[in-house]
Amino acid sequence: MKLANKVAIITGAAGGMGQAAAILFAQEGAKIAVIDLKESAAQPTVDQIRANGGTAIAIGADITRTEDVKRIVSRTVDELGPPNILYNNAGIDTEGKKPLIHVTEDEFDRTVAVNLKGPWLMMKYVVPHMIEAGGGSIVNTASIAAFFVCNTVGYCGAKAGVVMMTKVAAVELGRYNIRVNALCPGATKTPMGEKVKAEMDARKAKLPVVDKMGVLGRMATPLEMAKMALFLASDDSSFATGSAFINDGGWTSMSGLETVAP
Repeated sequence: MKLANKVAIITGAAGGMGQAAAILFAQEGAKIAVIDLKESAAQPTVDQIRANGGTAIAIGADITRTEDVKRIVSRTVDELGPPNILYNNAGIDTEGKKPLIHVTEDEFDRTVAVNLKGPWLMMKYVVPHMIEAGGGSIVNTASIAAFFVCNTVGYCGAKAGVVMMTKVAAVELGRYNIRVNALCPGATKTPMGEKVKAEMDARKAKLPVVDKMGVLGRMATPLEMAKMALFLASDDSSFATGSAFINDGGWTSMSGLETVAP
């Protein structure tokens, strides 16, 4: 198994890519701390892992709050052991595809807090324990929105920030045998992804290839993203650090064909 005897913290794991990753990582031998805003939302993922013979705990927490993040780390260490893997997957899109002049301050602040501040806080408090464990792997969910305009100002800005923050962390933490990479998904069949596709369809993009959100003619499944996260979390990617891995079905390859800005 690729993650035997590892401890993994996965945020945003009640559904979508995070849930798929939690289940897959557990199948590969890791003990999983399943994190979501509400513990009741995270519990079904834990139940599924345990039903298949795995080990997992559910923790409800707001990753933008220092005390909540400290509690995540404390419970994980106490109940599962020092973390070897951190998958910062939690993310939101609160701006509703509004032009920047119509985005409210609260919408902007929350988008940036969850998508950028949250991963920083998680790294800040997980890394000391990862160093103690002898190293590890951090996977930060960015987005193709870090590279071209397919969303709004706060979301694109935060995801671009995640890519650069990943590079900074990789440079700082390499000496401790900690690798840090960013996973940059394209269109994926999650509630957020389906919402984005519906909004794009409503704008009636002129080119069919753009309607498909990629050259493969379909959206990714959460499991396809989870498999990429597994690659980055495991020793299969042992020489990869400080990089942004785009997994988008070719969407960015044809992004110059048509603007998808609001």
